[in-house]
Amino acid sequence: MTVSEGITPSKSELSGDGSNSQPIDGKHEIASITSTEIQPFSAYIFVCLCCFMVAFGGFIFGWDTGTISGFVRQTDFVQRFGELGANGEYELSDDRTGLIVSIFNIGCAIGGIFLSKIGEVYGRKIGLASVSTVYVIGIIIQISSNEKWYQYFVGRIISGLGVGGIAVLSPMLISETSPKHLRGSLVSCYQLMITAGIFLGYCTNYGTKTNYTDSRQWRIPLGLGFAWALLMIGGMAFVPESPRYLVEVENIPKARMSIAKANKVPEDHHIVEHELNNLQAAIELEKLAGKARIVDLFDVKKKIFQRLIMGIVIQSLQQLIGNNYFFYYGTTIFNAVGMDDPFVTSIVLGIVNFGSTFFSLYTVDKFGRRKCLIWGAFAMAICMAIFASVGVTRLWPDGEDQPSSKPAGNVMIVFTCIYIFFFATTWAPIAYVIVSETYPLRVKAKAMALATAANWIWGFLIAFFTPRITSAIKFSYGYVFMGCLVFAFFYIFFFVPETKGLTLEDVEEMWQEGVVPWRSESWLPRSRRGVVHEA
Repeated sequence: MTVSEGITPSKSELSGDGSNSQPIDGKHEIASITSTEIQPFSAYIFVCLCCFMVAFGGFIFGWDTGTISGFVRQTDFVQRFGELGANGEYELSDDRTGLIVSIFNIGCAIGGIFLSKIGEVYGRKIGLASVSTVYVIGIIIQISSNEKWYQYFVGRIISGLGVGGIAVLSPMLISETSPKHLRGSLVSCYQLMITAGIFLGYCTNYGTKTNYTDSRQWRIPLGLGFAWALLMIGGMAFVPESPRYLVEVENIPKARMSIAKANKVPEDHHIVEHELNNLQAAIELEKLAGKARIVDLFDVKKKIFQRLIMGIVIQSLQQLIGNNYFFYYGTTIFNAVGMDDPFVTSIVLGIVNFGSTFFSLYTVDKFGRRKCLIWGAFAMAICMAIFASVGVTRLWPDGEDQPSSKPAGNVMIVFTCIYIFFFATTWAPIAYVIVSETYPLRVKAKAMALATAANWIWGFLIAFFTPRITSAIKFSYGYVFMGCLVFAFFYIFFFVPETKGLTLEDVEEMWQEGVVPWRSESWLPRSRRGVVHEA
């Protein structure tokens, strides 16, 4: 999973009113849309703060990504968990570095699939508090590690279990608690918090590396991760429970109270009745649809299998296009480039990533899913080609045993920043959006689970093999990612249809009609063709 990453759509996003929870553009305007009364923004300050607290789970995720990238370059960390090399200095082998960094993804995959079930059985709040506690246990194991690298390794797995659960339950609780007209922005806060966590993790690494030479270099950032988790656990006391969960367990009075609290209206207000009726209808619809069997995912006639493959490919590509090459190993990469302080360069990348995420809130609905993914892949391919070419041909003009070229290193950093900008505004959020809008209600949960699992698995493989590959082929590795980006460009163009502004039913109709992806942007469902013609 990417750092942007790990967001699994909640059931309310998958069903709700049957839409994709995205604004409808002009050409897709529906004849009549039910509107509800909207209170002044000041009325929603409390619920926004609550959702922000829940979104803090994304900060925890990003914090781990930002800090581990620096740990593997911290002198004390390397001395404790590395091996004495032939040159008399301690070093982390490629395999050990890869295992320490990558195993977190395996923990996330397992936690996302299994620990997130706590939220379905006992409620989202208890679920989030529980998985955050698991994360804390993992942090304690890591902090208490002294010289045994495998103890730290085990702590990484356990922390991953907790973060995997957080990655599912945090956006789920936000989407199920927030007012409908604010839902998209508030759920997006989770992605924003991931990038904030990465950025501040980079900054903290720089601070501890500069001011300390002992274990405080890496134990202070880990200790802060402990504090962030405790802050989130404490915040659960102030967050209203998911009204969807309360309806599922038939606790209607508390569901009514939760909806009223989120919308800042009395419990007998028509907004509460409208939302409650929608929830009850959606849950009844799910019961009528029944539980999907694994075999249903292989239905070629209804084009479920084709969509399953599409989702797996998109989620895999989100890892294979190279973003975590920079996020996980940015400090190591720019140390090789010859930067005096690669930790500073990582901070610059964190700033670009964080700032670009704000822009992504605009691009998703303004330009559509296909255009963003296609042109994002095109732009990133150019950046990666320049990055790799400069690294291979210009970085070491007098040989790798001689000082590197500063101008060449600066060019590589600039194009890395441009790459991060395009990734953060296109593939980071939109890969999840377009996949979540593709599947029919009955198979959606299982299909999304498989697609997301592919993301986690490729995240593990890339994080594990990157140190070994870069040692062997240096910056030629960038050509591998460039090739994946070129493939992504053509794959999206030929196989991925536009889903912007379409309900789940509309998407199903489009697939059954066999609309070719490159004409999908102008396609209209039968229910809207007459309306648009009359207009």
